[in-house]
Amino acid sequence: MAEDKRTEIPIEDGSAETEEQKQDMNEESAEAKPETGAETGAEKDEETKESEKDDAAKQEAEKKEAEKKEAERQESERYLRLLADFQNFRARTEKEKADIRSYANEKVISELLPVIDNFERALATNTEDFEGYAKGMELIFGQIMTVIEHAGVKEISAEGEMFDPTKHNAVMTENVEELEDGMISRVLQKGYTLNGRVVRPSMVAVVKK
Repeated sequence: MAEDKRTEIPIEDGSAETEEQKQDMNEESAEAKPETGAETGAEKDEETKESEKDDAAKQEAEKKEAEKKEAERQESERYLRLLADFQNFRARTEKEKADIRSYANEKVISELLPVIDNFERALATNTEDFEGYAKGMELIFGQIMTVIEHAGVKEISAEGEMFDPTKHNAVMTENVEELEDGMISRVLQKGYTLNGRVVRPSMVAVVKK
């Protein structure tokens, strides 16, 4: 019987090679990992910087907005104070004007009261001394004229002067030989000015030839 000879063919162990490949890959991966970590850290730093810039810009914008609102508030308060001051000034001025209107004649009235007293005493007097009575009336009239002169009232001069339509009111004409044409011959009613302003023109007769 023939002897069975078998040739053994060596089979390469693929498992060993695979393990070596895995080891090489792990080493490559291990070498690559530090680079990935460095890149990730740089990216995080960059992101942090960008975030800090954004926060700073946001804070600056908020600060400017707050400053703007504060300036507007101060301006509004200043306007309200000025408005209040103006309203107080206007109210005070109106009150002063009202007081002036109410008491403007106080001094004149206080000076006229003694004149009124003299008139009352004269009217209450029962006398036949007409000359003395007339003299008393003249004194009272003089008192009245003194009071109104102190108040700024003056009599308008007219008789013997040229007619002035701003001060005189001609109600009639007449021919007077001694006077020139346009001159005032008679005063029918006296006129007066108050502090230079005509309050009543003189009623006069004017010469016309």
